[in-house]
Amino acid sequence: MSIATKTHSSIEPYLTQKGALEDGVLSYPIPNPSPTLKANSYYFSHPVWAKDYLDYCHRDEAFFSLWKAAIGSWDNKIVVDVGCGPGNLFAVLGGFPKLLIGIDVAKGGLKMARELGYIPVLADAHQLPFKSGFADIVTLSATIHHCDDMEKVLVEAARLVRPGGMLISDRDQQLTSMNFKGISLWLWKFRLLVWRIMQRGPHSNLEQQNCMLATEIHAEHPGDGVTPELYYKTLEPMGYEVNLYPHNNNVGADVLQGDYGKAKLRWRLLQRVAGIDPNSPEAAMSLMCIARKKT
Repeated sequence: MSIATKTHSSIEPYLTQKGALEDGVLSYPIPNPSPTLKANSYYFSHPVWAKDYLDYCHRDEAFFSLWKAAIGSWDNKIVVDVGCGPGNLFAVLGGFPKLLIGIDVAKGGLKMARELGYIPVLADAHQLPFKSGFADIVTLSATIHHCDDMEKVLVEAARLVRPGGMLISDRDQQLTSMNFKGISLWLWKFRLLVWRIMQRGPHSNLEQQNCMLATEIHAEHPGDGVTPELYYKTLEPMGYEVNLYPHNNNVGADVLQGDYGKAKLRWRLLQRVAGIDPNSPEAAMSLMCIARKKT
């Protein structure tokens, strides 16, 4: 029996429909994909760009410390990583989940995640082919800002969690942190040219940068992003206790104690120009959600 067949059979009890095994990835067709979905599929399937994302994004000590504190141990638990990309979360945290299911729309990224230990599933996060209430932990790491309908994706992810289980979402741009206008908006756009000149990570060239920006439909765009209301109005009616933690991506576990840190000086200056108080929680770049489903 092949590894692909074994992984397929191990998650079969939790599926609502039969998928097709394609190159070791359990795949579900996505009819009429949106431009955003197509951009995500292309970007995170690109062999160089997906590796750049795995190497450069969300790999720092603060990321590890915060997620480790939020999850605790996921050993011997059923974990679903929605929008897993090339597998960054498990690559950073390690551990021994009972099942580690990675869901994404990019087959190339899923193949990389499979090599790390994920059971890869190609499916649209807006309509997941899984039963409700089976997962101990569902994660969305830098995921929902890549999706057309953030609320719908949050609902789909939340319904997979069993009573007493957890949903954790983070690294999505907080709307109030970058409500730029006028000169602050011009300066924000100018940074793209600077990053290309510096060949910074996923901004190495114009094609890569443009495709990356097309994937981030609710980030990189002033006036858009996640809000506390999104999490409260979506998750509380589904029986969740919701805790939110604004932060600037550089603090680590102390975020859970209310320390949201300080953004880099250039970001704080940009916020000042835009009339945003950089020392306020509303100015924090990310909004982490740790929600536990009531028993």
